[in-house]
Amino acid sequence: MDHWTQTSMTGLLTLEQLTAGIRDGKIDTVIVAFPDMQGRLMGKRVTGSYFLDTVQHETHACNYLLTADMEMEPVPGYAAASWKLGYGDFALKPDLNTLRIVPWLEGTAQVLADLTDHEGALLPHAPRTILKRQLERLAERGWSASFASELEFYVFEQSFAAAHEQGYRDLKPICWYIEDYHIFQTTKEEGLIRAIRNGMERGGIPIEASKGEWGPGQEEINFRYAGALEMADRHVLYKNGAKEIAFQHGQAITFMAKWSAQLAGSSCHVHVSLQDRESGRSVFHDSADPEGMAATFRHFLAGQLALARESTLLLAPFVNSYKRFQAQSFAPTKVAWSWDNRTTGYRVVGHGAGLRVESRIPGADCNPYLVYAAMIAAGLNGIDRKLPLPEAATGNAYESATLSRVPGTLREAIEEFDRSKVLREALGDAVVDHYVHAARHEQADYDRVVTDYELRRMFERG
Repeated sequence: MDHWTQTSMTGLLTLEQLTAGIRDGKIDTVIVAFPDMQGRLMGKRVTGSYFLDTVQHETHACNYLLTADMEMEPVPGYAAASWKLGYGDFALKPDLNTLRIVPWLEGTAQVLADLTDHEGALLPHAPRTILKRQLERLAERGWSASFASELEFYVFEQSFAAAHEQGYRDLKPICWYIEDYHIFQTTKEEGLIRAIRNGMERGGIPIEASKGEWGPGQEEINFRYAGALEMADRHVLYKNGAKEIAFQHGQAITFMAKWSAQLAGSSCHVHVSLQDRESGRSVFHDSADPEGMAATFRHFLAGQLALARESTLLLAPFVNSYKRFQAQSFAPTKVAWSWDNRTTGYRVVGHGAGLRVESRIPGADCNPYLVYAAMIAAGLNGIDRKLPLPEAATGNAYESATLSRVPGTLREAIEEFDRSKVLREALGDAVVDHYVHAARHEQADYDRVVTDYELRRMFERG
């Protein structure tokens, strides 16, 4: 079996396999990309031969890309890059462990890159670096982390271009009734969803299943769990790829946390567990405990609760993110943990080696590197301080008058994050200040906008 046949079975590429594919004419383009602050892929396409000659070692991009907002406007006021500093370059150092084919793009491979300064040091405010730093803290204790993202999104009849031309108004989801686990309705969507599932599988992103979600036209595709960095990489590659495949099918999809006030939001439930690096054994499970929970797990979970409000900005980074936190909507409003109860912010599921915690706070608009880093930092805080785990919540947590609540607005989350001594110590002041600045710009930009809500209420009657 030749190198290329082996590659086509897994989607993953070694440099040797990529070289063979380029020389055989099967690959002519390599996408070199990195995740930005918003979790989007930024980078460039290079020819296969130029990648082998030069770019496999390093390429460059403007450092404004880690100061830009969603509209790609360079936001002033950052310490890391600015007009005053001249907006120079940073280096993209391809991580060759992430080499993959892109099955839905002809003759194309892709690789993710780390970002460094001119001296070769990793940029501390780059999302991939932020997660790596927390993984180093785990490794110091002899542990590793496994994660899984569960991303939800809405599917529309219109294309992205048509949605834009309509001003994103009067859009038609592919379905007109709730389709949670609904086989007949999801059959209508299978042309697109099957293409996404199979494309991801062939591109080295193993998929477990897809299903209809609670909203009309809402789908969920779940990945197989993986190590933290690999899972975050899969998350951003999948999200970008799903949009590309939808575009090719003449349809639009959205990962907005709340695209319609009348319909369910789209979440990104995140599952996490810790393992011993040498043995691979779960450090969350203890068979001698009546509930199967190791003391390490109890402290880790207590750490999530203790920093839930302070870390929410990294889990819900936009104004729209907070529109999702509505009671009786399967999105959390209270900081609590439970045994398999979908009304709380943290849900303990699985058993034995599969025992884990699911955070239900992140929306589908989250940046996975920041989410995973925040959860590790919170968990280590709980472990290091041996925080006691409160009693599990039972019943309908939405109705509790005593539980702490998830921040209700971006503005509230910014202030909680900004004054967090624990997260400043874990992530570094420069990182916290960088993302506080980004969030304050996001809030200020929204505050200037005259919304449809205001026009409807005030144009005539105000």
